[in-house]
Amino acid sequence: MATKKKNLKKSAKTPKATATAQPQEQAQAPQPDPTALSIGDLKNLSTILDVASTRGAFKANEMQGVGFLYNKLQAFLAKVAPEQKPEEAKAEAPATAEGK
Repeated sequence: MATKKKNLKKSAKTPKATATAQPQEQAQAPQPDPTALSIGDLKNLSTILDVASTRGAFKANEMQGVGFLYNKLQAFLAKVAPEQKPEEAKAEAPATAEGK
């Protein structure tokens, strides 16, 4: 009798496991990678490096490495984001015209 109870418990658990696994797969949509960096993140990093160096957060012997990285980041952003600049210029032009 003890073996029958164990077999009944196993058979009872098996359908539940498959029934709950299917809705979870359907409910899960592909999510963006939380560790991925966007162009906006890189622009923010550039700003942080600029502010930190202005406030004296880096020692003199560290400035060469920070400057090299900053220049590399600026060059990358200039290559990747030039298509966004005309849109930003159009958006800024009416704002500056209104302010005059």
